[in-house]
Amino acid sequence: MAQTPTFAIRPSFLGIEQTNSDAAICIAGIPFDLGTSNRPGARFGPAAIRQASRMLVDGDHPASWAEMERLDLADVGDFRISHGDIPGTLAKIEEQAAPLKHLVSLGGDHTITLPLLRALSRRRGRLGLVHFDGHVDTWPESFGLVWGHGSPFYHAIEEGLVDPRHMIQIGIRSPLHRDIYDWTVGKGVTIVSAEDVHETGPQAVAERIRAVVGDGPSYLSFDIDALDPAFAPGTGTPEVGSPPYDVAEITALAAATIAWDYIGLLAPR
Repeated sequence: MAQTPTFAIRPSFLGIEQTNSDAAICIAGIPFDLGTSNRPGARFGPAAIRQASRMLVDGDHPASWAEMERLDLADVGDFRISHGDIPGTLAKIEEQAAPLKHLVSLGGDHTITLPLLRALSRRRGRLGLVHFDGHVDTWPESFGLVWGHGSPFYHAIEEGLVDPRHMIQIGIRSPLHRDIYDWTVGKGVTIVSAEDVHETGPQAVAERIRAVVGDGPSYLSFDIDALDPAFAPGTGTPEVGSPPYDVAEITALAAATIAWDYIGLLAPR
């Protein structure tokens, strides 16, 4: 049992006290949402996720029994952005991500994934990609916006940052032009629809992910749209109706839990 009430701990992710950028795992917020095509607001995501994460510190991780306070884990704050300048912001994100050993980023809209892939691929070469989402995000542009949340993986494939033969997208269910689907699959990407996920179950999906990605270096991207908006009403692009704002921290707590689970899996057993 924690000695400090959850509502009173340090306002960092999981109440982490370390802020050093040379930690084994660094948490960084990226408060950017100018790449959205529908509802903005993801710029407030990092702060909301940190706030909600305080609910997760009253004990160890129940799956891995990781004691977060014993991990070499730091919250390095939010990345700098150039507000109103999307290419400038992408360059700043890449520059700040490059020196970090293992980055867990809190968004922010999905545009931020492109510079993070650029930074990682410079060190590790072409990457495998595990992408949970309701959308493929391989549009060349969204309503005239080239550098936006609908196109990070189009650019990642075109720039050679990822190997599409080792790229899998899970939970896809949005409206989609057939030519975008054909281009994506034609490049070698594996798409697992939401229907397939429900019909085959988590174990079968996990096995398929391992088969596609293999043992090489890879990047995990979890877009909140992978969840039904009933469980993430703060999403900017809901695939069924939802209220305009998430006043109950449901979305932020879901995001905090996903990051917490990921870090827990990295902990030594």
